[in-house]
Parts: sequence; structure tokens; C-alpha cells
Amino acid sequence: MLPQAIINGILLGAVYGTIGIGFSLVWGVMNIINLAHGSFIMIGAYLSYTIYTVYGIDPFLSIPIVMVLLFLIGYAIQRYLMNLVVRGSVFITLTFTFGLQILIANICLLIWKADYRSINLSYSGASIPIGGVVIPVVRLGIFAVAILLTFLFYIFMKRTKIGLAINATAQNYEGARVVGVDVKNIYSITMGVSAALAGVSGSLIAPIMSINPFIGGPLIGKAFVICVLGGLGSTVGALAGGLVLALVETIGTSFIPSSFQNLLGFVVLVLVLIFMPRGLFGKRLYNE
Repeated sequence: MLPQAIINGILLGAVYGTIGIGFSLVWGVMNIINLAHGSFIMIGAYLSYTIYTVYGIDPFLSIPIVMVLLFLIGYAIQRYLMNLVVRGSVFITLTFTFGLQILIANICLLIWKADYRSINLSYSGASIPIGGVVIPVVRLGIFAVAILLTFLFYIFMKRTKIGLAINATAQNYEGARVVGVDVKNIYSITMGVSAALAGVSGSLIAPIMSINPFIGGPLIGKAFVICVLGGLGSTVGALAGGLVLALVETIGTSFIPSSFQNLLGFVVLVLVLIFMPRGLFGKRLYNE
């Protein structure tokens, strides 16, 4: 049913937006296509799963814990590893993050094994019927949290000293250094914030998706599509790109088999690159 597919797409789109924001942040500020971003999402999902199964803490309530832990992981990786190659070519950073993604996946494989895991909440089956559509309570909560965090991130980037320093570094690396910005520390904070947002995404998808150590690959593919759709370096664009991708997937699979869901996203990606290389709100993905 088309109205139900649209509702599902909107609810899922906010989560996709949080996936894309962190990926777009690192790409826009440091010119790094961070292939390990999907692994950060996976870690966030596993942390929420572990906190829920061991301590019984609802994944919505564990989000602050997951954010702090992922921020520390991202900050440490950038400060002690990636800052060594951050000014290198795109090929070097791409290869580095690809290797990092494989390393993280295998570490998680040792910790959590290869079994598929999921969080079954006591209210997973609850829903709100409105007219001819049904709104699942869990997905509505996920949507609300995703929108709230996207708004808070926007305020952080526009109104705080660190956010302004990140923007300045993204616009002019040398200029930021001249006015006294500690660029290496800003890079580390940027990666930490990106990882924290990825962790939130993991916490949000854990109640609605099965997780395993290798979900990072498909998720980074979605992050790339979202970033291109919305436009590089735009918070609003990432949210819009997430909504567009989710709507294309959910509406499209109402007419074609669900096995073609990922194909739909990449078809849209190709069309956007051809006709709207700036995306919806951002800048070109290559130099003009």
C-alpha cells in the first residue's frame, strides 16, 4: 500500500540522515572518504545490544553512553593514526580507511562472533493506527530521536566555538592555522563527532535490523549515496538525502521485489551525478 510505504520511508529517512551526516562531515572537512564509517555504526549497534542484554537498558536510553564511547574511539583513531596520513592523497586515505574497516570488523567478529543479533523490545509490536496506515511506536521513536540529534548537531556546528572552528578548517586549512586553530585537534574532534553520530545510527537501527560484524559495507554504501544526494558538507542536505533514499527504497519495493532495494538507491545516485552534481544542498564532489 503506497501510503504505508511513504510513512515507512519518512520514518526510515531520518535514520539514514544521521548515517549520512557523520560521513559527510569527515569528507567535507578533511577530504577523507571514510570507509570505516559503516564499522562505527556497527560498533554502536553492538554496544547498544550488549548494554541491553547485560544491563537491560533500553537502546534509546543507552544512546548517550554509545555516543561518548564512539567519540573517544573516533578521536583516538584520528589523533594517533589518521593524522599521520590526513594530508596525503585521496588514494592513501581511502586505502587506510578500507584497511581500518576490515580490522574493526574482524575485532568485532572475535568479540561478538558471526551470529546475527537483534534487540527485541517489549513494545516492538506496538503501533498507532491513523486512518489507513499504521505507525510502529519503535520507528516513531527512532524518527524523533534522529530528528532531534540532527537539529542539535546543526546548532553545534553553527553556534559553538568548536563547530565554527570545524567550519573554518573545512573552508580554508591554511587560513585556520594562521588564526590559531589547532587543526590536528579539530580533525580529531571532527572524527570523534562523526563516530558519535555513527554510533547513534547504530543504536537506532539495532531494534529494527539484524546486526553482524559485516554490516558496515552495505551501510557505507548507503552513506555514500545519501551524501551525494544531499550534497557534500550540508547537514540539511544529508537529512534530505536520507529521506529521498528511504522513500525511493520503500516506495520502489512496493512495485518491484525487495531484493532490488539497494539497486534503486544507486540508480538514483547515477541520475543525481549526471543531472545535479551539486546534490540538493551542497557543493560539487570534485573541483570546479
